[in-house]
Amino acid sequence: MFFAIGSFFLSLVNQMNEFGKFVIFQFELIPLFFRRVRWNVVIREIYIIGVGTIGVILLTSFFTGMVSAIQLYSGFHQFGIEGFMGYTIFLSITKELGPVFGSLMVISRAVSSMAAEIGTMRVTEQIDAIETLAVDSRELLIIPKIIASIISLPLLVIVFDFVGNFSAFLISNYVLGINPITYQNIILQNLVLEDIYSGIIKAFIFGYLISSIGTYVGYITSGGAKGVGMATTKAVVYAAVCVFMFNYLLSSLFLMLGW
Repeated sequence: MFFAIGSFFLSLVNQMNEFGKFVIFQFELIPLFFRRVRWNVVIREIYIIGVGTIGVILLTSFFTGMVSAIQLYSGFHQFGIEGFMGYTIFLSITKELGPVFGSLMVISRAVSSMAAEIGTMRVTEQIDAIETLAVDSRELLIIPKIIASIISLPLLVIVFDFVGNFSAFLISNYVLGINPITYQNIILQNLVLEDIYSGIIKAFIFGYLISSIGTYVGYITSGGAKGVGMATTKAVVYAAVCVFMFNYLLSSLFLMLGW
């Protein structure tokens, strides 16, 4: 029993130690954002992250909107307030589902690739070779990916919001028989810009968090091919958990601000 308790606390200390190293690493990156940014690399990363993820974003958002409409209809229909479905779906997608699901799709498609790419470069000593050329490997490998993620994820979330709400409208109108004029008017009457801003702000923050986690885990990889596989798994899990944690914190903050 005492051995199990000791192992638990030892594991906890190790996790706190790793978190401390991650925070220190992020502070060390701050000056690099103000140096010469390699925009050609950033544009290439935007293509990989943004264009490479757009397909799964479209597919996920389309079915998310349809499922939201079907699930809400059963509850709203009991009270005869089907017209309010549109605004409810709009809020749920723009404020919560869009940023969270969009981030998860980027994590599965791009962040895992970041960790695997940088991890492979680390274990094959390519990063060490870059350092011998008097080039900061973090400036070349990490900063462009973080900037590209910060730019790409909000744009992907906007696409997710539009497609998700459009598919919900189609299902509500053509399948569930809800009056389309009432559906749209209630959204327009109750919509405020903060409903959209909050989701976009989340996307900016999530873009930084997931890319910084993916690049960091890849950058400290060790242990050959097995280490690369473990690093990729860690990057996906850590980034996904971080998204859910910060989604709660940001939602609470926006609630306090009246958003």
